[in-house]
Amino acid sequence: MEQPTFKVYRYRWVVLIVFMLIVALNQLLWITFAPITSEATQFYHVSDIWIGILSMSFMIVFILVSIPASWIIDTYGIKTGVGIGALLTGIFGLSRGFVKADFHMLLICQVGIAVGQPFILNAITKLAARWFPIRERATASGLGTLSMYIGILAGIALTPYLANSYGIEGMLRLYGIVAVFAATLFIFFAKEYPPTAPCLPGQEERALVYDGLKQSLNNKGFIWLLIIFFIGLGVFNAVTTWIENILGPRGFTATQAGITGGLMIVGGILGALIIPLLSDHFRRRTPFILIALAGASLGLTGITFATQYWLLLTSGAVLGFFLLSSGPIGFQYGAEITYPASEGTSNGLLLLVGQVSGIAFIFSMDFFKSPTNGSMTLPLLVLIGLMVLSFILAFRLKESPMLMRESTNMTE
Repeated sequence: MEQPTFKVYRYRWVVLIVFMLIVALNQLLWITFAPITSEATQFYHVSDIWIGILSMSFMIVFILVSIPASWIIDTYGIKTGVGIGALLTGIFGLSRGFVKADFHMLLICQVGIAVGQPFILNAITKLAARWFPIRERATASGLGTLSMYIGILAGIALTPYLANSYGIEGMLRLYGIVAVFAATLFIFFAKEYPPTAPCLPGQEERALVYDGLKQSLNNKGFIWLLIIFFIGLGVFNAVTTWIENILGPRGFTATQAGITGGLMIVGGILGALIIPLLSDHFRRRTPFILIALAGASLGLTGITFATQYWLLLTSGAVLGFFLLSSGPIGFQYGAEITYPASEGTSNGLLLLVGQVSGIAFIFSMDFFKSPTNGSMTLPLLVLIGLMVLSFILAFRLKESPMLMRESTNMTE
């Protein structure tokens, strides 16, 4: 019997590339002040905690804006939804370079960029589903997620050099110009739909937003996935936030801590390239989620106990490779098991719980650190236990039925 066919278009890569650019710039603007905290406190005449709030504001705003952003993406499409995020990123990213030393205006600009973040990030799996066949969707989601890590790494690596060379104002203006350029590229080159859907007839349909939200939260497999993301994203946000405080009591320098954090992101970039490709090649999601969680647990254990620098660097790379590679596979898996709920709904919910846990884990680690020497071993042991729990829960995940049907159609 002849199987139904469909066509995919090369222009899907153009849409993905301009989307990746605006994702990377949004994340770069988020992380801008983390590597220059001391310089920023002097320039803006505020304490360290206020500079930390510039980054923390993204987590808080995401919780408030995520569901409305998903609704706009699902109702009006990628072009409109991501376009709003791109405009906010470009406008407020450029404005940061013209507020001089006025911290309150800087915070307003930072919040403006933060509002744009969920409009961009919540569209990763929707863009993959709209433009890519199912056999390429984990790869497309992986590349979209990869651009997040590239933006973070670029911000960490470039910001100190640019701030030293051009001053904080000059650095912010340069970032703003690049953000406007990326937003312009997306608005001009992104298209809503390919001429024909890249899937079998009927698979392009999606439930209405609130129906999809209800359906997703009634899906037992998706609830397990939400718990896994709650733990995994919370661990990533907490460890990257406190990496210097984690390592300092064991005698590691701030430079060594920074290199370890950078290696985590580099490992994540490699993982986001390799693991989703393997998932698409073998047409399986759950085995790779299990592998990623097991590897991440080992990496976090190394971060917790390593006393030798080479072991610390290895542990950081392993943690980043496995933990960050689980994101794109999890996003795609969530979109597949909640079908016909919209991809923006499932994607947004997974990111939302990660922001909630990020805030909770960050403050908990600070609260439960040792009062004598500031050691964070105790809260890190709790995080290791939670990662092991997430690995155990992942055994409850059943393989994506949509992917299994696709595999059956390919072999018949």
